[in-house]
Amino acid sequence: MISLIFTSLIVCNIAVHAEESRPPRVLVLGDSIAAGYGLDLAQAFPAHLQRIADSENFGVEIINAGLSGETSAGGARRITWVLKQRIDILLIELGGNDALRGLNPAHTESNLRAIIATALAHHPKLRIVLAGMKAPPNLGSEFTSRFENVYRRIASDTHIPLIPFVLEGVGGVNELNQADGIHPTEAGQRIIADTVWPYLKREIESLALSSTSDPAGAAYLAPASTK
Repeated sequence: MISLIFTSLIVCNIAVHAEESRPPRVLVLGDSIAAGYGLDLAQAFPAHLQRIADSENFGVEIINAGLSGETSAGGARRITWVLKQRIDILLIELGGNDALRGLNPAHTESNLRAIIATALAHHPKLRIVLAGMKAPPNLGSEFTSRFENVYRRIASDTHIPLIPFVLEGVGGVNELNQADGIHPTEAGQRIIADTVWPYLKREIESLALSSTSDPAGAAYLAPASTK
């Protein structure tokens, strides 16, 4: 019995050490843009972010939790489940489907705030980046203004970094979108990754600085010198 208990303790210690020494994880909670609708998952912007991170020698793991058709309400329902795995940075890319459906921006704001609150309740040290979205102009100037202000207000209130418009340079550009005029092509996805990366990189570097008391953890985050 004592031998069994001792063995169990060793296994538990190994598991804890493995979790503590794992590469930092970035989780992208998104909709069809993150999911790469109409494309292979390897062509979606989270995969391109992983390639950028690898090319710059950042030892991070980027997890794609994009789901086609997802709304902010769906994200709020799903956040607890996706946070069952330990993550260090959360990128929220939601709201586009809310706008396309003409949903009340106040509801979108409430859902996004709920996602943030739930995430921080699970992981108080979690870093969050919010990807802003714009509503189609055909919904009218009043709606589009209310919708865009949702992201600005949340970012201002929570001090969370805001990507002003995740589809910057892609939205409305025919050659960068598929036949439906909504979902980006792979070329469009690459541009999205280039837009997102500076914000994500800043959080990774900041996380590295806060990990200086843990040399093993910091080593995963800090760029490695190329040989």
